[in-house]
Amino acid sequence: MNSRQTDFEREIAQLLVSSLNLALDADSIDPEAPLFREGLGLDSIDMLEIALAISQHYGIQLRSDDPENAVIFASLRALAATIGARRT
Repeated sequence: MNSRQTDFEREIAQLLVSSLNLALDADSIDPEAPLFREGLGLDSIDMLEIALAISQHYGIQLRSDDPENAVIFASLRALAATIGARRT
């Protein structure tokens, strides 16, 4: 891991692993690595699953047509920052 996860990033990493049934340990996800393509190799269907899990767990709506999705889903750290900023 290139960078240490914060506790909140670890919580979200565990949500990703469980909701996507990933065969890896949540602690092994580099918080700055890309989630899609060369990073974890996730695809658009995975993004929908992540958005649903986040909605259910944190009560935050992440829309598929949001022009900021490339930034929001860029990395675990970016996703955690977005959730942290949007949750009440």
